[in-house]
Amino acid sequence: MFANKTPWVVLLVLWMIGSTWWHVCKIKQLCADDSQPSSEVVPVDPSLETTPPGADGYTIADGNSFRLDLPGNFSFAKSGSDANMNTLRGSLEPLLTYLKTNPNRTLEIIGYYSPTESNTTTFANLGLARAEGIKQYLIQQGIPAASLTTKGIERNLSFIANGDSLKGGLDFAFGEIEASSPEPLTVATTTTPAPLTMTAPTTETELAASEKFKSVFEPIDLYFLLGEANYIRTPETKKFFDEAVQYLRDHKDKKLILTGHTDNSGPDDVNMNLSRERANAVKNKLRKSGINSDQITVKAKGESEPKADNGTISGRKANRRVSVVVE
Repeated sequence: MFANKTPWVVLLVLWMIGSTWWHVCKIKQLCADDSQPSSEVVPVDPSLETTPPGADGYTIADGNSFRLDLPGNFSFAKSGSDANMNTLRGSLEPLLTYLKTNPNRTLEIIGYYSPTESNTTTFANLGLARAEGIKQYLIQQGIPAASLTTKGIERNLSFIANGDSLKGGLDFAFGEIEASSPEPLTVATTTTPAPLTMTAPTTETELAASEKFKSVFEPIDLYFLLGEANYIRTPETKKFFDEAVQYLRDHKDKKLILTGHTDNSGPDDVNMNLSRERANAVKNKLRKSGINSDQITVKAKGESEPKADNGTISGRKANRRVSVVVE
């Protein structure tokens, strides 16, 4: 009798097992399924997304010829122009090597800034100041200035609440030097202003060192490193100001004339204001040397009186200056 019921008992047991599995795994969803990846979407708190896209890593690439993947990104203080490159968590050495071994390639450095930031630099905007700071760094590492260009672009940026800082803020674009328009390397023989030659000073420090003191009645030019408000001091400028201070103390009717100049990059009104700000920065320093404020006159010429060819990078550096003379 039991032998005839065995198939039914087996079927009953199988049905009970199947029902239990269906209830536990399909209805209650209590069974782990390692065969399929989870499709559950974990909600993200928008308040935690404080960094812009790509802020945790950055890639600098020149098509298929060069690629540098950095685990970090550049960092700036809000309204600051100096990049913190420690946050890159990697070296720019491969980029330096690539530019040095490929002198036909140019690099445009693009600095971004937010309309909510304050620009306390002498540049037309904070983005340009950020780009120029990186350019100066690359030049100090041996990259030719002729292969580097800069520009600043306004955009809405996200800042990290902790530390009020910006991750990112820079972009890089590669190009190629056109063979049809090389940098002038010889002195012009016409009556037009001659471009600086290959042997002429090409950095702000070299330009400052080339200035020689003759008399307080003959102008001497002061130069500045990028982003710096203090002029580059040399033994010649010390001689000039030592004698000028003594002369002005003895001749209260005489004045020290500070004339600010710029290159022709940017709008005329911006350059005019920039040249005045740079000259005023020198004035503020000189007042501590004992020269009365009413014996210092500030003039702004903007780009109107270049001393070198604005068509060259070296020439533009020579035009960014403050001339000093006693009258």
